[in-house]
Amino acid sequence: MYEFDDEMLEFEKEHPAKGNNRNYGNSGNNGGGGMKAATIVLGVIAALLIGVLAYVWLTKNALVRELNIEKENLTEELVALQSDYESLSTENSELNDSLTVEKEKVGQLIERLQKTEATNRAKIRQYEKELGTLRSIMKSYIHQLDSLNTLNTELRAEASEARKAAQESRQQYENLRTHTDELSKRASAGAVVKGRGAVLSAINSSNKATDRSSRVQKLKACISLIENSIAEKGFRTVYIRVKGPDGILLATDSQNIFTCEGEQMIYSASREVDYQGDEVEICIYFANPQGFVKGVYSVDIYTDEAKLGSADLLLK
Repeated sequence: MYEFDDEMLEFEKEHPAKGNNRNYGNSGNNGGGGMKAATIVLGVIAALLIGVLAYVWLTKNALVRELNIEKENLTEELVALQSDYESLSTENSELNDSLTVEKEKVGQLIERLQKTEATNRAKIRQYEKELGTLRSIMKSYIHQLDSLNTLNTELRAEASEARKAAQESRQQYENLRTHTDELSKRASAGAVVKGRGAVLSAINSSNKATDRSSRVQKLKACISLIENSIAEKGFRTVYIRVKGPDGILLATDSQNIFTCEGEQMIYSASREVDYQGDEVEICIYFANPQGFVKGVYSVDIYTDEAKLGSADLLLK
């Protein structure tokens, strides 16, 4: 058996068949084609895997970008809401306190959002709900503020009308007071006792009139207080101011001071008179310790209310 096989092998080597040669050649070619096909398949699979990975990576990046944009938009909305809260104000202290609390909530939510990753979609959705709640609360406050502002506007309008009416009343009062003051002044002026017939003369030691300076003992100033039914009745003091030829006031005491129409003046002599509304004549005497010289002497006569009159005297 072994010998037969050896002989067959030897025969085939010496007489190779064509068909067998092609078969052997084709067998070798078939082996090389399989390897090439396998390489192609592996390349395609690798390319597909790379494509899938690239798609997944791009998709993930796009999603992350969208989430970041969503986070940024949410942050901007919160900042805008915080600004809206800051713009709200009212004179109602209780409402102002509530607005401050809600504004602080918005600020805390902004801080929490900034610390949260954009990919944490659950937290982002939660913050969006909280934003909606804060907006709803703000709308209620805006409604309250509008109501208060409307009320305040009405109250301000009423207050303005009240001030206007008060101003008109004050103006009427001022007009009435001015008119009353004018009437009062007229009445006061009418109630002032006036004088007439002022005369300045000189008398000697015998109480007789003289114009000789060397004989003059005293100067005598007389005037009549005229009748006035509306003048206040009672005692009045009448003052005289005598001036010598040199124009200097003659007075025995510098402490003799009275006030007339707001002005303080020194008087030479004075006298009280009981005035009851009827005309009355009064005379006041002035003795100069230094005596009298030649020249023109003058006298001005006053009460505390007004100047009554003036007169002159020439001494020879």
